[in-house]
Amino acid sequence: MEALQFSGCKGRLLWAALCQNSFAFGTRRFSGTSLASRLCSPWLRSCKTKPGSLPIIQDGSCLKHPGAKRLASNSSFNIPPSAEFVARPVGVCSMFRLPTQRSTEGLDVAFVGVPLDTGTSNRPGARFGPRHIRAESAMVRAFNPSTGADPYHSLMVADIGDVHVNLYDLKDSCRQIREAFRKIIAGGCIPLTMGGDHTITYPILQAIADKHGPVGLVHVDAHTDTGDQALGEKIYHGTPFRRCVDEGLLDCKRVVQIGIRGSSYSSSPYKYGRDQGFRIVLAEDCWMKSLVPLMAEVRKQMGEKPVYISFDIDGIDPAYAPGTGTPEIAGLTPAQALEIIRGCQGLNIVGGDLVEVAPVYDASGNTALLGANLLFEMLCVLPGVKTI
Repeated sequence: MEALQFSGCKGRLLWAALCQNSFAFGTRRFSGTSLASRLCSPWLRSCKTKPGSLPIIQDGSCLKHPGAKRLASNSSFNIPPSAEFVARPVGVCSMFRLPTQRSTEGLDVAFVGVPLDTGTSNRPGARFGPRHIRAESAMVRAFNPSTGADPYHSLMVADIGDVHVNLYDLKDSCRQIREAFRKIIAGGCIPLTMGGDHTITYPILQAIADKHGPVGLVHVDAHTDTGDQALGEKIYHGTPFRRCVDEGLLDCKRVVQIGIRGSSYSSSPYKYGRDQGFRIVLAEDCWMKSLVPLMAEVRKQMGEKPVYISFDIDGIDPAYAPGTGTPEIAGLTPAQALEIIRGCQGLNIVGGDLVEVAPVYDASGNTALLGANLLFEMLCVLPGVKTI
């Protein structure tokens, strides 16, 4: 985490309020005897450290200070700090205030950002989605009492930062994303991705299919994203799943698209997907009803083979999620979104993404907050997550 250096106090404090991981990104200097005196207080001096070492809170020997409670855990997992003891604005802005690291070494799950919106056809801004989702994720707590999921005591999870992209060359960005995700999943780590526009799912699925073969897809969106081209270009956020079909990345009999709606450029906008074997669930077929029965059918359709979840935030009605580039009226509710993701529990999920959050169109931050919560729900349904 962030290393802080203060004048008037010997040594450094590696700020372990976020986690017991000792990963440091740099130093910042502060002056002032009040801060120095806090760091040199009896509770800190009681920590057993070697000369010149960083006093890291790892066990009960350093928990005498009231604010130090719950700063450490005897768990071998990365546990986000509780806001009961560590203020939410404290520390580096990471996903769910988890530790950050540069690689997937030792991880079961990695949160990763792809700040790309070069493939956007309408309102840009999704390149800022990952950082705003991270900021709003501070509101999300560690347990899921509705489902009983206890993800952080089940899987080793961290935020591995953002993939490098080329904002001036969409095809080169796709190459960089594909190569980055091949490395992420090589050791069995499951990526949960923050977009970025929906173009990013295409190179991600290229990497996923390299390891798992053609996968099933649970796709929530206002749009099918199966267009062939626009303005002469075959790669943009309206074509990712057409390109995936072209390359054999999808098990087309195990593809379901939920929440589809809006006007179209042709009289048969869903013909392509249905011809491939996709199940297309229109938004009007979801109005005013629970989607629990639908997801029971989806689980049966997906079976035990690998499944990828791709959630475009514009699948949600813009009354709840206005911060997106191509909003469509009369969409799903947040409660239905929870039913869809929770309905994926028990599936062999090998990755997931949450895309198209464009924060500039929602000053309240609610769209990014909703996105963070949906990613938490994805984490909670991954294989290996225990319930309490």
